[in-house]
Amino acid sequence: MATGKPVLLSDLVSIASYVPSNYIRPVSDRPKLSEVLSSDGSIPLIDLQGLEGPNRSSIVENHGIPNKVIDGTLRVSKESSHLTERERLENYSDDPTKTTRLSTSFNVKTEIVSSWRDFPRLHCYVPAGRLNS
Repeated sequence: MATGKPVLLSDLVSIASYVPSNYIRPVSDRPKLSEVLSSDGSIPLIDLQGLEGPNRSSIVENHGIPNKVIDGTLRVSKESSHLTERERLENYSDDPTKTTRLSTSFNVKTEIVSSWRDFPRLHCYVPAGRLNS
């Protein structure tokens, strides 16, 4: 890995054989589907209960997201995960003023429980006339 450059979580994964305990949220901090009162359908709720059971292949369905969107998201995610460290670091920045950048949640100075993710950030500004449409 390049010295003096930020370390991405995807780089740490390659040397780990287990999920470190500081990435495991206490049960009390995890989302509780039973406490969701309702959904207007704009954000689909995906219940992963039973994911490890015999019906694994049919657990995540009927969520309303078109297969084309899912396939495209998976394709781009796979392509991103196969980038070299050098390619990822070319896009990495912790500068919040950049409109597009690769970020990571790895910040041991401020996080009690870390989130295991490297992710692209894209700031989208909605034109003023469209805010309430």
